[in-house]
Amino acid sequence: MHTPNTEAMQAAIAQNVRDALAEDVGDGDITAALIPPVREAQARVISREAGTICGRAWVDEVFRQLDESVRVTWHVTDGETVAPDRLLFEVAGPARSLLTGERTALNFLQLLSGTATRCHHYANLVAGTGVKLLDTRKTVPGLRLAQKYAVTCGGCHNHRVGLFDAFLVKENHIEACGGIAEAVAEARLLAPNKPVEVEVESLEELEQALAAGTDRIMLDNFDLESLREAVHRSAGRAELEASGGITENTLRKVAETGVDYISIGTLTKDVIALDLSMRLE
Repeated sequence: MHTPNTEAMQAAIAQNVRDALAEDVGDGDITAALIPPVREAQARVISREAGTICGRAWVDEVFRQLDESVRVTWHVTDGETVAPDRLLFEVAGPARSLLTGERTALNFLQLLSGTATRCHHYANLVAGTGVKLLDTRKTVPGLRLAQKYAVTCGGCHNHRVGLFDAFLVKENHIEACGGIAEAVAEARLLAPNKPVEVEVESLEELEQALAAGTDRIMLDNFDLESLREAVHRSAGRAELEASGGITENTLRKVAETGVDYISIGTLTKDVIALDLSMRLE
């Protein structure tokens, strides 16, 4: 996954913030206009609960776009786990700007920290097994790169970013192409440098995907016995990814079958935002 310092991520962050401010501020913050424009203030932002922090760059960009005179001082880093009442950052500058940016800045920070916190929890569940937990494309529209970055801050890993950077051949693709071998062969011709993954629903389809020279095989809704058999049959010829119907209660058992990856949509789609608070001083 790209870090916030890459050109693509910086562009995404700037666009995320522009869209969010346009949505919230519109043609002006009429409540902040009640405050004299010369009044200066400072504020402290704390976490009301334990969690893993993510989203510093988005907070910085909110205040940069609103008012470059605002000063943000951080006391935590992305990926850091914090306790309740931990001071996250301080912000100082014109009171109008602080209050106008408050909600947008905290929205980004609470969502991305919530994502990182959930991923940290899931990563701990499989610690020591060697498996890598992957996110999916089940992300908040418009915030794909942001949430995928948060996934890495929480100790999990990224699947493909979108439909453009890797093949994922599923049941309907296979049907439309005429079979697994045909789909893989066409993928190699269309984009020979991009990885090819095939989703299979049985051990028979696994054998077909292996014979076709697939880079990675997604084992869809396999039970534990079938997962272990798939690992045995594959013998390292392709990476194996378990997916479908995996819960907190079954996650470690799946990891212990020997698969390389487990993809879980809940890492990004069932996120509970971290509870944050900002107080003006």
